[in-house]
Amino acid sequence: MTPAEIFLWGGGCHGSEDPPLQGRIKTDTTGRASTWDNSTLAMERPRNFRRYFVSAVLAIGALMVLLREHRPSFLRPDLHLCAYVTTADGALTVVDLVKLKAVTHIPVGPGLSGMREHPTRPEILGLSSLGGYVWILDARAYQVSARIPVGPLPYALDFSPDGSRVYTTTSGNDTVLAIDIHSRAIVARAHTGRGPVLSHVSPDGRTVLVLNHAEGSLGIYDAATLTLRNTVSVVPQPDDVAVLSDDSVAFVMSRSEQRLSVVDLQRSVLVANLELAGKPTDMLLKPDGGELYVISPEAHGLQAINTWTHEVGDTMVLGSAPTRGVLSADASVLYVSDTEADRVTPVDVINRRIIRGALSERNPEKGFPIPAGDAPGALRFDRSPNETLLLVVSQGSGDLAVIRVRTNFLVTMIPVGDRPQDLAVKLYGEKEGTK
Repeated sequence: MTPAEIFLWGGGCHGSEDPPLQGRIKTDTTGRASTWDNSTLAMERPRNFRRYFVSAVLAIGALMVLLREHRPSFLRPDLHLCAYVTTADGALTVVDLVKLKAVTHIPVGPGLSGMREHPTRPEILGLSSLGGYVWILDARAYQVSARIPVGPLPYALDFSPDGSRVYTTTSGNDTVLAIDIHSRAIVARAHTGRGPVLSHVSPDGRTVLVLNHAEGSLGIYDAATLTLRNTVSVVPQPDDVAVLSDDSVAFVMSRSEQRLSVVDLQRSVLVANLELAGKPTDMLLKPDGGELYVISPEAHGLQAINTWTHEVGDTMVLGSAPTRGVLSADASVLYVSDTEADRVTPVDVINRRIIRGALSERNPEKGFPIPAGDAPGALRFDRSPNETLLLVVSQGSGDLAVIRVRTNFLVTMIPVGDRPQDLAVKLYGEKEGTK
């Protein structure tokens, strides 16, 4: 362009080297306007068309990512996806996972523990260990709809497969109870061993297993009547139990022991006490029952247990103090929280390796480690079919970390309150029933 060319425009950014075609006039050396430069116009039209086309494609792509990743509420006005986090002040913080913000903080009771979402009803249940009751939250109304007295020091609860019954134990008076979810009434109770801390319903719903923490035993009860069938001695101070899908074997863990008990449930006998690399804090059973993953901060990693041969298999070092874990739906990836390193480690359990980038592996080293606040603990996926978000409770910072699973990227940290502990997630519709 020569100094004699002057461009007059009606819009756009001043100083641009590529002005709009409208109003483009070429002048001669005397400053008088001459005819349109038709050849220039002809060259500019294809270039601008390509520019507009690329811009449109990028805009559509960005919209598709927005709809897929964030799932705006206008797509399904009747659908709600929320996380529920218990805090040290005896309250429950509700987080809207569509808007990614806390929406309410509900007082519940002292010493909250054992929170779970109901499998079929729009309700969240938990225990007040110090108050001695089961509480039920109406997820749609954000209100506690019931408090059911059960006895001193309840810690954990479990549901029957159809969700019609809730089972819990009371450590203060050595009792196991069954509650009808519809009537909110206690329909069965039985005496247990000393200091029961957990009741676990078998996959077929016919058996309730009770861990007697103070005496180191596993009580086996009939789920319908709570009649005691047998008691098996296990590792001292048992804390957690996992049962194979065919109800044949139970694995009992103690956070104070470097051993894992294997119990034959058909014969009600102790099969073995497996030696572990360190004291465990969590264990996760694959859905097909083939392997059990035991996480230990002392061992700085996890161990894989062959559930068919009852042998301790591979050991993986993951970090400083791996504590809790969650398995993906297809059991291919295990996410482990590290309370000392303040991160979450994704593990390819099939190939026994740490995933050091996004799951697509297109950007190596971009997704690891995943920061998750101060002292991350409990983890859960959201309830979407493709597990879009991973939620992590950050106990030290009082936040809920939200991680995008597809890219292993920390999306945001949502403040939830002082020293958060338990985490539940519920997907429900506005018209969902409570049958």
